[in-house]
Amino acid sequence: MSVELDATTYVHAKPTTAHTYILPAVLDVLESHFDGSAERDVFDLGCGTGGAAAALAERGYYVVGVDPSSDGIAKANINYPELPLKVGSAYDDLSSEYGTFNAVISLEVVEHVYDPRTFTATMYDLVKPGGVAVMSTPYHGYLKNLALAALGKMDDHFMPLKDHGHIKFWSKSTLSTLLLETGFDNVRFEYVGRIPVLAKSMIAVARKSL
Repeated sequence: MSVELDATTYVHAKPTTAHTYILPAVLDVLESHFDGSAERDVFDLGCGTGGAAAALAERGYYVVGVDPSSDGIAKANINYPELPLKVGSAYDDLSSEYGTFNAVISLEVVEHVYDPRTFTATMYDLVKPGGVAVMSTPYHGYLKNLALAALGKMDDHFMPLKDHGHIKFWSKSTLSTLLLETGFDNVRFEYVGRIPVLAKSMIAVARKSL
């Protein structure tokens, strides 16, 4: 059994609408982490159709990625044939196959994952000591949920009728707990898309100790 939903069908290989407000923040995090280093290697866990990986590669990063969707990877390979993007799952022993990286990203994926502890354990194994994991996911907090309920938007937000939709709903507290339990430390958060208390997504940045 894969820990990700692996039957997703993708329409195109461009960065998603969510990436328009997530990618700039992720790029800032990576630029700060690498700080001019020549070894700019990134693993994209759940790379989808490769839009984010391609955006990073255009900025000089060496990017390797996997996704459990054969449909998504087929589109990625057609549109970005120069990128090493392959079918793969966080349920696989990815670090044995691909090695370790100074940064691992996973954008808008963990909310689809059945077994998040296995997912973050795989991330941890892929990160070199001293490296970082950068994970984004839709933000859920008390004030945001209260606003959604007051406006009658809960069904639109949680999308229960959408095929292959979100099955986990993360807050800062729960995602921080997950990453710390996995072994990461120095977990910090950024909020993107609207003001922080109503943010569309949050970005967790976690470090693996030396």
